[in-house]
Amino acid sequence: MKILAFGGSTSSTSINRKLANHAAGLVPGGAVTELDLNRFDLPVYSADREAADGIPAAATEFLETIRAHDAVVVSLAEHNGSYSAAFKNLYDWTSRAEQSLWSDKPMLLMATSPGARGGATVLAAAEATFPRMGADLRATFSLPSFYDNFADGDGLTDPELAASLEGAVQNLVD
Repeated sequence: MKILAFGGSTSSTSINRKLANHAAGLVPGGAVTELDLNRFDLPVYSADREAADGIPAAATEFLETIRAHDAVVVSLAEHNGSYSAAFKNLYDWTSRAEQSLWSDKPMLLMATSPGARGGATVLAAAEATFPRMGADLRATFSLPSFYDNFADGDGLTDPELAASLEGAVQNLVD
């Protein structure tokens, strides 16, 4: 199974990228592509820009990258209760190229944050909208208090949270 994994942030130290890559690595026999959103440099979306210049190549490249994989593992960063600006802009441009931008791929949708809510607000927003944009949403997972519950090299340190994530990964592959 070819799995696309990315965090919804452009931070070089993104905790959401770490979580997405860790979860994707739990798929038995999975071949993981770790995607960095910095690869997709896009102007801020506007209808005027789209009319004048069309869809930027970076948005088309993101769409083609999704299509080239069997499943998607994404962990969204929460900025002020919503998507990060970089992810939202990429999402907006890509949806203009293809309304069903997730291409009916099985998806594990996650979020984490340093706080106790673990990105719950952005996760709920994505859970409500991603299926309308072509995501075959198989499972969701929120990791609260990232720095208390995740260790580089080891992954999730809380056994109950680790078991919950393993269940979510199993739902992705079933």
